[in-house]
Amino acid sequence: MAEGGNVVCTERKCKIPLFVFFEDIRHVFKFDDLGMEILSIAFPAALALAADPIASLIDTAFIGHLGSVEIAAVGVSIAIFNQASKVTIFPLVNITTSFVAEEDTVRRIKEKAAIADLEKGSEEKNDTKLPVTDDTDHEKLEKCASTKVETKESAPAAEFKTTACKSPDNQSKGKVKRVKRHIPSASTAILMGCILGILQTIFLIFLAKPILSLMGVKSGSAMLSPAKKYLILRALGAPAVLLSLAMQGVFRGFKDTRTPLYATVAGDLTNIVLDPIFIFVFRWGVSGAAIAHVLSQYLISIILLCKLMTEVELLPPSAKDLQFSKFLKNGFWLLARVIAVTFCVTLAASLAARLGTTPMAAFQVCLQIWLTSSLLADGLAVAGQAILASSFAEKDYQKAKAAGVRVLQMGFVLGLGLALVVGIGLYFGSGVFSKDKNVIRLITIAIPFVAGTQPINSLAFVLDGVNFGANDFAYSAYSMVLVGALTVTCEFVLSKSNGYIGIWIALTIFMALRTIAGLWRMGTGTGPWRFLRIPSSSPEAKS
Repeated sequence: MAEGGNVVCTERKCKIPLFVFFEDIRHVFKFDDLGMEILSIAFPAALALAADPIASLIDTAFIGHLGSVEIAAVGVSIAIFNQASKVTIFPLVNITTSFVAEEDTVRRIKEKAAIADLEKGSEEKNDTKLPVTDDTDHEKLEKCASTKVETKESAPAAEFKTTACKSPDNQSKGKVKRVKRHIPSASTAILMGCILGILQTIFLIFLAKPILSLMGVKSGSAMLSPAKKYLILRALGAPAVLLSLAMQGVFRGFKDTRTPLYATVAGDLTNIVLDPIFIFVFRWGVSGAAIAHVLSQYLISIILLCKLMTEVELLPPSAKDLQFSKFLKNGFWLLARVIAVTFCVTLAASLAARLGTTPMAAFQVCLQIWLTSSLLADGLAVAGQAILASSFAEKDYQKAKAAGVRVLQMGFVLGLGLALVVGIGLYFGSGVFSKDKNVIRLITIAIPFVAGTQPINSLAFVLDGVNFGANDFAYSAYSMVLVGALTVTCEFVLSKSNGYIGIWIALTIFMALRTIAGLWRMGTGTGPWRFLRIPSSSPEAKS
């Protein structure tokens, strides 16, 4: 039974759904409706997510030919920029995806109900029904209804037919007029992205030197000058980064991952073309790499903004439509979570920098590959989050379970494949990133950690999407804070006793704990997954 929204279970009826992750595992890559929906969202999302880190890898390869000092300096600056960006980007993007998916789902449900009411009303009055054929574009009908109809009393059937569904300049032909969607979360996300981006720019420019000092780059270090130049220039692109990723969150909520892919590829190709020109032809060095990256980010933002303006009302009717309190409430939980996650990675980079230029250069190369390959699984996380958010909004718990399980199984198989590719690729291709034999030796030493952790890394990333799709932001936050505290302790202890290897051991422990924490919620059937504890044949499961 259910009391106050909580499932009350007896010993006979309850079960611990630990083995839910193995359900229908033979059909992990079955091309059914669910499988195709996941892949249609995940594949473009994975390509878009991988495009920027791949561009960063190419940056790293170009900069590596300038020298070990330059690549180490850029590595520290990128770690700082990523830390600052993720603190603001991660909560904003993931909250936006979930909220937009929910609002868009509720909007479509209301519009379908409104259209059904209008058709029913027209039948009762012996009026002409709305023209519905096999070729009718139902999405367009829904868009027609969105501006004129929210409940059955809001407009009579005649008004709907002549005003909402006919273009003013061609009513006789009955053409459908394109109506922009009203999604308050989209407007809120874009506004917050702009504000946070400007604040991040100011923060990084004025505190560049003290932050670098905290990262182990002291005044007498050869890394200080190039690191400071790169960090300040990259900071100028922060507004574009946050704005573009906020808009990507909106498109993900619409289950549209193709548009962000096209924009990201266009921007990153621009970055790749400009890199050698600015770095070597103009002889701007690390400054040239930073300028190329900033210009590419502004190009991505412009492309996404132009596209979004054609689909969504970005200017809300009034300030009351903005959802700052809703964003801030859930953003607080995700902020705590992302600080815990990124602090662990940033601390690892700081500890590597304290070991010297050579270990930091090797660590930077390995870390970029580690994160780039793992982020491919984020495509599945995006798909899982969007589908789960819509399923929970529709109260379709069976689809929520099926989607959650399927993306996790796909993520693990993907991780196994990545382990093989990364291991072989890094072993034979480490010379691409540096000509320093000592750097290459340290890269080779880290291969078992970088490649071997890919399966658990993939699961961890996919679990983020699963838990966010279930709006389980609070659990995601406090579980990760606990994991982060344990990881920080391991990093200090192991780096002191085992140096460079110790840092990678600590990061492996971090990802293992992160995966366990993510699996715990769904595997125990607690929180939003309480319905998994009720047998599917029971009346409670059907209610």
